[in-house]
Amino acid sequence: MLKEEFSQKIQEYSNEIGVLLNEKQINQIYTYMNLLLEWNEKINLTAITKPEEIILKHFIDSMTIAKEIEEEARLIDVGTGAGFPGIPLKIIREDMEVTLLDSLNKRILFLQEVINQLSLTKVEAIHSRVEEFGKNKKYRESFDYATSRAVANLSTLSEYLIPLVKVNGCCISMKGPDIKEEIQQSKKAILLLGGKIEKIHNFQLPKSDIKRNVIVIRKVKQTPPKYPRKPGMAAKEPIR
Repeated sequence: MLKEEFSQKIQEYSNEIGVLLNEKQINQIYTYMNLLLEWNEKINLTAITKPEEIILKHFIDSMTIAKEIEEEARLIDVGTGAGFPGIPLKIIREDMEVTLLDSLNKRILFLQEVINQLSLTKVEAIHSRVEEFGKNKKYRESFDYATSRAVANLSTLSEYLIPLVKVNGCCISMKGPDIKEEIQQSKKAILLLGGKIEKIHNFQLPKSDIKRNVIVIRKVKQTPPKYPRKPGMAAKEPIR
């Protein structure tokens, strides 16, 4: 996609969600998209390869939670994959400090290349299993926000995210359209881990029929030391 067409399309979509992009940000996102497509030929980063779909389903979708995040926040994106939502959020919110966490080192190498090419500051990419990362005293209960997109069911995801945020911090789970059963099954886990569902925001992506839900969990008390459990346990035996 040529730069002019890209610029027009992403501004059209971003305006719909109340995000106004400047020329520097548009250039950064365009470079990011081209790096994603280039690296995707070598390693599996995304199944979405049409530029217009990348704009909507990756970039715009990632930006929809920006309004949930306070100024100067410290945010971790768990299971970030190709950098969504962490990198688009960082591009539009330079004030934030962002940590990108993924268990696959190939993806971390890609993310580091994106960080360098886009000259992003106050952002780091870390290779680790989230269960081990959540036990690390340097990072445990140190973030204002933890977010994740399309990683796990809410019960499992709560065990990944809640231990990472400070008391009074928030976990932001980005989900698809059908979440009623998932929410019901996750209530025990959220309560046990020290969280409380604060709000659920449902919406459609601009000029599409793609439905999304954002679940915001407020951390109201410290997480018991035993959580997260050993790698694989949260997925294999979710708290129910």
